[in-house]
Amino acid sequence: MTPAIHVNQLCKQFKGQTLNAVDHISFDIQQGEIFGLLGPNGAGKTTTINMLCGLIHMDSGDININGYHISQLDQIKLQTGFVPQQNALFPKLTAFENLYYFAALYNIKKNQAIERINDLLNYFELHQHATKLTNTFSGGMKRRLNLIAALIHNPKILILDEPTSGVDVQSRSMIINYLKSYASQGNAVLYTSHLLDEAQQLCSYIGIIDHGRMVIQGQPEQLIADLGNSSRLDDLFIHYTGYQVRD
Repeated sequence: MTPAIHVNQLCKQFKGQTLNAVDHISFDIQQGEIFGLLGPNGAGKTTTINMLCGLIHMDSGDININGYHISQLDQIKLQTGFVPQQNALFPKLTAFENLYYFAALYNIKKNQAIERINDLLNYFELHQHATKLTNTFSGGMKRRLNLIAALIHNPKILILDEPTSGVDVQSRSMIINYLKSYASQGNAVLYTSHLLDEAQQLCSYIGIIDHGRMVIQGQPEQLIADLGNSSRLDDLFIHYTGYQVRD
């Protein structure tokens, strides 16, 4: 089976830096899988995601998403939904207006867009706030709305950079439950987070990167069992990345 996401020997070095921000990393994400890309601050997670989304160019390596090469970016955008670290919403538009704008970018017909928007607003319990300006929303409401924006065109792949950062317990639970249901329908998720308990609960497969390199990857339960004397992803993470604080 062709992976939903195939990354091979991916490299990126920024101008003025002597080391690669991303250094020959490789991984596959299968359909129906939630893959956690984990690592300390500055490990290269966001740089990797930005290359997969076509926001920055790779120096070398290969990326294929749902059978399309990264050079076929227009096709890839139709297949994927992206939630960045920072909310990508228009603060002076209402929730509905934001979502209708994103639907228009994908040329979704008006009636279909309205139906899709209402369904997602209902699921994420934001329908009663549809006509409110998004700059009045709480952090958790904005993250839920940002996720809806990424789902508006019914993508087969979700790429999420810290999707539950700074949200309340209820919003986090709702997002996690949705992602599990989304993957169970044969869709793929690439997910980054510093919340390792959440990652252990959510991810069927993980890769830990540090200093731009993939240090280990596999099923979290098996990796933890191989480590021995632990049942926590935190211990595995520290074992491979150390105790040094990162900026």
